[in-house]
Amino acid sequence: MKRWIAIGLVVLVLGGIIVYNKVLHPAPGATSGGPGGGGKDGGKGGPGGPGRGPTPAVNGFIVVAQNLREDVVSSGSLLAAEQVDIYPELSARITQLNIREGQPVAKGALLVKLFDADLRAQLQKLQAQADNARRTEERNKQLLDRGGISQQEYDIVTTNLRSSLADIELVKANLQRTEIRAPFSGVIGLRNVSPGAVVTPNTLIARLQQVSSLKLDFSIPEKYGSAVRVGSSISFLVDGARQPSQGIVYAIEPGVEEQTRNLRIRARVSNGSMTYRPGTFARVTLTIQNEKSLVVPTQAIIPQTRTNQVVVVKDGKAQFKDVTTGLRTAGAIQILSGLSAGDTVATTGLLFLKQDTPVKIGRVITLPNMNSAKSASTDPKVATR
Repeated sequence: MKRWIAIGLVVLVLGGIIVYNKVLHPAPGATSGGPGGGGKDGGKGGPGGPGRGPTPAVNGFIVVAQNLREDVVSSGSLLAAEQVDIYPELSARITQLNIREGQPVAKGALLVKLFDADLRAQLQKLQAQADNARRTEERNKQLLDRGGISQQEYDIVTTNLRSSLADIELVKANLQRTEIRAPFSGVIGLRNVSPGAVVTPNTLIARLQQVSSLKLDFSIPEKYGSAVRVGSSISFLVDGARQPSQGIVYAIEPGVEEQTRNLRIRARVSNGSMTYRPGTFARVTLTIQNEKSLVVPTQAIIPQTRTNQVVVVKDGKAQFKDVTTGLRTAGAIQILSGLSAGDTVATTGLLFLKQDTPVKIGRVITLPNMNSAKSASTDPKVATR
């Protein structure tokens, strides 16, 4: 029984070999009528050999210099140009409150007056003592000139006069502390006290803000730090606004934040029409680069381990070239080296092309939106570069 099984297996193997050689893989010339190629397919056996297909057609793009812009998009906050919380310097009762909530005030305007009757009485007392000390000093000066008193006695008198004058200056300083004046022109906020209230140095009376111009604070990744300078223009958009507004960078933080590796930047924004309010969130766009560069479509780039390649179609043949890339937008990539203006690069069929293989351009494509910006951001809600 085992012998018959072995014989059957041998027959099956030999039969399979015969079918493969005769049917599935015939010898050269077996189907073409012999060496002369006179069979059914003999007309395809000319120069070039059997199996030669048509030249592949690909889409091409002519390399040109176009405007390529890179923008950095970040989140920022609008701040008042100047802001101060108004606190009293003394514990006293409010005798005069000149705060009109939400209204503009001029620099130096009296906002709050505290009770000062005790200080004014003390000032009068000290002034009387100072007048007496001044007359005493004048009499002792004459006695000293005639030798009636010693120099030491005269020095004591002059010391008493200077002490009285110093006490007067101290009381005057305390009187000034009973008056709270606006340190700059701005808009006063909501007050937290009423006339007649007794306040302490911990009592917040109101907040004064200068809003005719605003500051806009935002951050960008540290790699863009060298491209930002004082005087650079920025645009920003706030919620509810239809059109973006402009600002000018006027200050850059000297150091980078260690935790985020971002660079803080401050711009100045005009707010003459009081359109914006301090504390408003703003989406900031900072243009890092805007210049003409050689660009190719993103689909023309073939990523390699250490470099990038493109297929240049020249004289009807495919040529692979290494290129150095730069900025990247949604539809284009900047070419720093490796290509020249006027070169034609293939954008389709890249997987089927080989070096020096014949190829023809079926259609030339264009990218009208190649100057659209690629956004980088420090805002997690914005796609980063």
